[in-house]
Amino acid sequence: MHTFFKAPVMWALLLSLLAGPVTVLAADNTAPQTTHANGDAALPVKINAPAELTALQKRLDTTKQQVATAKTEKKLNALNDDALRLFDDAEKLVMALGPQRSQIQAQLDVLGPAPAAGALPETPEVIRQRNKLNASKTLLDAQIDQANAIRTSAQNLSAQIRGLRRETLKTQIALNSGSILGVTFWKPLFSPNESDVARFDDFGSQVKDAWDQAWQPEWRVGSAIYLLLAFVIGVFGRRALDRPLGWMLPRWLPGGRLRRSLLASIATLIIVVAQWLSATLFCQLFVRLPDTSPLLLDLANSITVLAVFSALIAGLGSALLSNRHPSWRLPAMADPIAKKLASFPIALAAFIFIFGIVEVLNGLIDSSVSLTILGNGISALLVALNCLIAPVRVHKLRRQLLARGEQSEARSMLAGLIQIAITITAVVIVLALLIGYIPLARFLTYELVWVGLVLTCLYLLIHLVVDFSESFFSPTTYSGKLLKSTVSLNERHLSLAATLFAAVGKTLLVLFAALALLNGTFGTTTPLELLGKVVDIWGGKGLESMNIIPAHAVNAFLCLVIGWYVLRSAKHWLDKEFLPKTMMDRGMRASLVTLFSNVGYVLVILLTLSTLGIEWNRLAWIVSALSVGIGFGLQEIVKNFISGLILLTERPVKVGDLVTISGVEGDIRRINVRATEIQLSDRSTVIVPNSQFISQNVRNATMGNAQGVATIALTFPLDIDPEQVRSLLLQCYELHEAVLDTPAPSVSFKELGPTGIVLSVTGYVASPRVVSGTKSDLLYEILKALRAADISLSQTQTMLLEQPVEKR
Repeated sequence: MHTFFKAPVMWALLLSLLAGPVTVLAADNTAPQTTHANGDAALPVKINAPAELTALQKRLDTTKQQVATAKTEKKLNALNDDALRLFDDAEKLVMALGPQRSQIQAQLDVLGPAPAAGALPETPEVIRQRNKLNASKTLLDAQIDQANAIRTSAQNLSAQIRGLRRETLKTQIALNSGSILGVTFWKPLFSPNESDVARFDDFGSQVKDAWDQAWQPEWRVGSAIYLLLAFVIGVFGRRALDRPLGWMLPRWLPGGRLRRSLLASIATLIIVVAQWLSATLFCQLFVRLPDTSPLLLDLANSITVLAVFSALIAGLGSALLSNRHPSWRLPAMADPIAKKLASFPIALAAFIFIFGIVEVLNGLIDSSVSLTILGNGISALLVALNCLIAPVRVHKLRRQLLARGEQSEARSMLAGLIQIAITITAVVIVLALLIGYIPLARFLTYELVWVGLVLTCLYLLIHLVVDFSESFFSPTTYSGKLLKSTVSLNERHLSLAATLFAAVGKTLLVLFAALALLNGTFGTTTPLELLGKVVDIWGGKGLESMNIIPAHAVNAFLCLVIGWYVLRSAKHWLDKEFLPKTMMDRGMRASLVTLFSNVGYVLVILLTLSTLGIEWNRLAWIVSALSVGIGFGLQEIVKNFISGLILLTERPVKVGDLVTISGVEGDIRRINVRATEIQLSDRSTVIVPNSQFISQNVRNATMGNAQGVATIALTFPLDIDPEQVRSLLLQCYELHEAVLDTPAPSVSFKELGPTGIVLSVTGYVASPRVVSGTKSDLLYEILKALRAADISLSQTQTMLLEQPVEKR
């Protein structure tokens, strides 16, 4: 177990770094030197490489011996951490010896090689210096090789420990130790093993000795203060801070959702900090004593960790139910249901704390297997019953509320699925206990608690991040007004920033939660350790050697599903929330969304293959086979794919343009990877391969804000007054609201023939899309004006042929 909060240690370390000496590498690359805060350099401190290598080798041998005798998962986890730390220390030693070797090599390069036979001999001093440098170089090479060997051995040992952990876990889960209804399960409680009695008696004597020493005259006052503070903070700490919190924060915070999420988060933090302080102060009764046994020290650390985790469970439940302040409640839940659930988080936290201490104590004193199984079975049974009884009571109360015509709560589908998953897991735990698979029940119990804890924290933190982003960038708050005045942002930019920061925050929280679920365990993962794992993964640790195994296949499937869901959600957010708040046109937004989705799908596929353990340097034969296939059968698909990328980046046509290609005219609705969809005037869709837009002539009627031209050609009789008709046609165009004033409408004398005079009138409109409707309106107006002016159009001449009738 590790300490959950190390804030005092962190602050002390930070102050020491600010005020104390800092070890850095010497300027001559031979040894580190000590630099004080005022900038003065002390004497260089040389690295004692032989002593360091001896200590590293001793640590490696000790870890190997402990691995050979380790049988529990907890011990293997601790040894794996030791192996990883040994790997890091060996790597640091290699990096520290590297500059020294480089400096010696540089000095040898200055001296040059030894002179050839018959050449001018060197002075004895030069010969002695070269020999000394060569000896130092040989020694450094041997030390670097030894450090590299230790580093490789530590890495291999870590991989071996991970394999042993998997085998131990599978063996424990597959162990059938007898049903909880059997006599064997309860035997350690009524007929304890003599060795267990002796171990517990020894532990009790250690506790008694430490307790008696704590109340000796020289320790009595401090013990009384620690005990009193632990009791007061543990019992009254939350209540003492709850009332000032309920009075101050609603007056300081602006009204809105941020008040609820922040109050819930602070309430949870208060409970956790209060219980952590109480447990820490209580443990100080024994930890501060000089003669405290190592067993009590380990138990004290475990009590502190369990107190924090159990307090986090109780605090999250109390904050989300918020029975003292119903207006603070984040979930949409009726008051009767929240009150009905009030005792369940506290009971669950108590079970985790009490039986967690029992399990830790069994591990510390190395109790018998039967006694350990008894504690695991009881804790799993209590947690499972707690998770089963709560939904049943809520469902019964919900039916009563509906029968009285009252509204219970608006449940989402996700909440229903989570409830079903919890119920099924609890049922499986009970069945495993009944048929005798108690280790499996214990494993499922702690996984259930851990997953529930992570998801609950994620729910609360997502609400906090989203509400904080909306409140911070709101134009009605002080921060939003300050941003508007100092950075000259308008409300649209503030809304855009709020949406962007909320999305980034939610994404980071989901990634942290996924990492905690995949790599964390209940009771052993702290925020600092989680952050360290994130840094390690960012640096590439743990990703060097990935093999295809069933577990990786499951992870790859989950990665594919989660990646697809996240990509789909991100695409919807980008298309519906973020981009509409920008100044981009609709076509540009559609192109960006399509590019984002294409790149996202490629990244999801690559990440899935990486999770499977596929190494890219082993895919050369696949690439070769694909190149042959592309050369024959896939060339059209590849050509259309590349053409689609060119269309999205170069954008000769974009979504919303009115185009004509191969006799097809319509609006572009979507540009896909392979083809482009064109919607015709009758709402039908024509699918055109992307390569045709690159290789053929395309008319883009709306590119560059093109204007439309409404041209009407009319034929009049030869006896009309052309000037009168010209003025009448221009008047009809000028009076129409869709016709632009600039360029002005014009009338052209197109033809003079035996059939009449052909006049063509032209006017410009704002878009080619309104040409058809404008021409229809103009024809109505022109015919009306011509009839009013008693001007007729030229009639088409027809010839009738009649056959003469013969007379009889």
